[in-house]
Amino acid sequence: MAAVVQRLGHISFLLMWAGVWLTESRNTRHSMDDDVLLPYSSSHGPSHSHRYVRDCQPIVHGNVTHETRPPSNHSGSPEMEPRIFISHIRSNSNTSKWVSGHITVVYDPVRTVSVLEPGGPGGCGAFRKETVEKTVETRKCLVAQNGGYFNTRNGQCLGNVVSDGRLVQNSEGIQNAQFGIRKDGTLVFGYLSEEDVLDEVNPFVQLISGVVWLLRAGEIYINESIQAECDKTQETGSFQKFVEVTSARTAVGHDEEGRLILFHVDGQTGERGMNLWEVADFLKKQGVVNAINLDGGGSATFVLNGSLSNFPSDHCADPKWRCARHVSTVLCVHKRLCPSEDCSQHGTCVDGQCVCQPGWTGPNCANLTCQPPACGDHGVCTPDGCVCDAGWIGANCSQECATGFYGDGCNQNCTCKNGGSCDSVHGLCTCPAGFHGVSCEEECPLGYYGLRCLQPCQCSDLCPCDPVTGSCNNTLHGERNSSLHRAGHCLATQMIKEWREQEEAQAPRPYLSEQSWVVITAVLAALLLTSLTGNLIQVCQKFRGRLQPEYSYVPLEEMNGSRVQRTQPGKSLFVPDDSDSQDSL
Repeated sequence: MAAVVQRLGHISFLLMWAGVWLTESRNTRHSMDDDVLLPYSSSHGPSHSHRYVRDCQPIVHGNVTHETRPPSNHSGSPEMEPRIFISHIRSNSNTSKWVSGHITVVYDPVRTVSVLEPGGPGGCGAFRKETVEKTVETRKCLVAQNGGYFNTRNGQCLGNVVSDGRLVQNSEGIQNAQFGIRKDGTLVFGYLSEEDVLDEVNPFVQLISGVVWLLRAGEIYINESIQAECDKTQETGSFQKFVEVTSARTAVGHDEEGRLILFHVDGQTGERGMNLWEVADFLKKQGVVNAINLDGGGSATFVLNGSLSNFPSDHCADPKWRCARHVSTVLCVHKRLCPSEDCSQHGTCVDGQCVCQPGWTGPNCANLTCQPPACGDHGVCTPDGCVCDAGWIGANCSQECATGFYGDGCNQNCTCKNGGSCDSVHGLCTCPAGFHGVSCEEECPLGYYGLRCLQPCQCSDLCPCDPVTGSCNNTLHGERNSSLHRAGHCLATQMIKEWREQEEAQAPRPYLSEQSWVVITAVLAALLLTSLTGNLIQVCQKFRGRLQPEYSYVPLEEMNGSRVQRTQPGKSLFVPDDSDSQDSL
């Protein structure tokens, strides 16, 4: 009798649900301006919009159409722990039965769980179907089970599919239960709008579509799912039959600690396994908070470390077992992935953590250890730290090369001589005044002085000047012949002077000082000059006396004859005056 009542209740519920569906199908679609999700297309379920889904939810959920769970804090635990269960359960018909399967606890889902396309990347686009066992080979899954729904006739993947951050397929808001993992590790269960799926702020890295939201916030949510979901996604028959039929099942959910729970139960449609009410009740008792049903394609395959675990090795030979079916997407648990699988080519992924090469840092090993402006204006950041420009050293390239060194790393010795300083970059010498040459090894040439030996000397007769100051220490006076003769003359004079200085340095020192000899020499020269002057005067006077004629003065009257008779014959009229002769002296 109780069974009959229960069946009548189910029939009444189906009639009510059908009436609601027909009513909504006749109504026009709601405005898109205030809708979270697009309505179903005519070829893929009811035409009511997601506004209807919100209206049908208990008031406790408000207008939120999905549930989220923050990232788990179990990153130090193992990737997963699979457990086999064999349980005796009581069915809805008050009969009991034994069921067996697996519950896998996943501790760090954001880095260990991936949605795989059938046969590997590109499988959905190629409408491919493949066994779970074959698909897991593309990722070396530790645990895997079949995932989302697909068209069993042509292999088309159904619903939303995001695989390792790649948007494989967008369902454009079709209302089916979804499971996803966002970039920050947040777990998402429920119904998603297209806007949610395409969110770029915190995008989905994994996303898959199931049918029927089993548990919501710790409570069974199947009736609400029946009213809201697209019933054409599954191909078992009527939606009610799909929910109630005993079969193999797979599901995914999470517990209060944020650990992901994978559920698998062995079975055969209509013969053994669980219906969805039993699955929901079982998971609730295991502490699961949110869960959706997956078992796409009517199969429930579980693979552990690459091998089928729910079938014997010869399962295809035994009629009571079914061969592994070719299905679509797969939910895979693998070794921890690093945020960047290749660690940006600057590190190695070890247990989900990038071990960076020297000089690189960050979760993806994408950042240099040193970041500008750490190396200042004279260096650049590299994986090995600051690489300084030539002429600079130090951890921050802030120290110029010490005196006497130049070049990369300041490891080149300067070759400058005579006090020259070298450029810290190229080692070029800057010579002091008085020197020139590549290494300042040459003194200024004769006749030039100063910086770079560009100033001409101003000394007489082109005598050399001091190469540093230009002072004239060896100026000569004399004949101004050709400049070459003067330069040679000046050089010869310097050589003679140096020779004499050497001779004098070797000779015995005189009793008188040099100054005394100078005074004596000057006095003797003056006396000699005085004596010479006097002698010259006397000679001149004597010479002048000899040149005068010896004549006597004769009066004019004697010339006229008065005294002519006195004159002896043959005598001149002019008679020398004896008084003027030198005999009188």
